[in-house]
Amino acid sequence: MTADVRPPVPPFTEESARAKVRAAEDAWNSRDPERVALAYTEDSVWRNRDRFLTGREEIRGFLADKWQRELDYRLRKELWAYTGNRISVRFEYECRDAQGQWWRSHGNEQWEFDDAGLMRRREASINDVPIDEADRRLR
Repeated sequence: MTADVRPPVPPFTEESARAKVRAAEDAWNSRDPERVALAYTEDSVWRNRDRFLTGREEIRGFLADKWQRELDYRLRKELWAYTGNRISVRFEYECRDAQGQWWRSHGNEQWEFDDAGLMRRREASINDVPIDEADRRLR
């Protein structure tokens, strides 16, 4: 396998889809934009809330900005469904802003992969709720 292959690759089984979700969760929890961006094709297309991004460079910049604003970020992803080269996940993350307000964000993502297991499309819908620090679930 070359550096451009990201196992597991499609078509997904329940086991390989769960492994893909776990790998994504681990990468995002690293808060390392470079590490996360390498899981996407060079021309990957994203919709993240109301933002539309194309390509690893835009993704990398988006993530760097995200984790400068979303402090103490912690994420949990859960496999929702899978078929062929697509996976759907539910997720929840918590973070605080620079003023100390904690937030819990709930969302759904639809992922589409190329034959090498790189994500070529990501659609994310996300809702944010302010929470008290005492109400955090993800630590």
